[in-house]
Amino acid sequence: QVQLVESGGGLVQPGGSLRLSCTASGFTFSDYGMSWFRQAPGKEREWVATITTTVGMTSYADSVKGRFTISRDNAKNTVYLQMNSLKPEDTAVYYCRRPGYWGQGTQVTVSS
Repeated sequence: QVQLVESGGGLVQPGGSLRLSCTASGFTFSDYGMSWFRQAPGKEREWVATITTTVGMTSYADSVKGRFTISRDNAKNTVYLQMNSLKPEDTAVYYCRRPGYWGQGTQVTVSS
């Protein structure tokens, strides 16, 4: 069955960096575009970034453009989200998504 397992979340100070990973199994990873979403307390889940299949074209929400980078390693069945210059408003549970499936999420907290 399809599984998406996120890791790499944690507590970081404003201005710091984190790299999230999402390791996939149960399907041919290279056949699917992959996305990251996030959900802050009391807010709806929002789209963060998407990367297409082997070509690897990327797109970002305006709120993270220039600070976050999505990438993928098809040999490792893994998609990454490099997050730099983190702000308190980036605090959320971050979810990996393949069309039709969600991971369990990983908590990112940006606080001094």
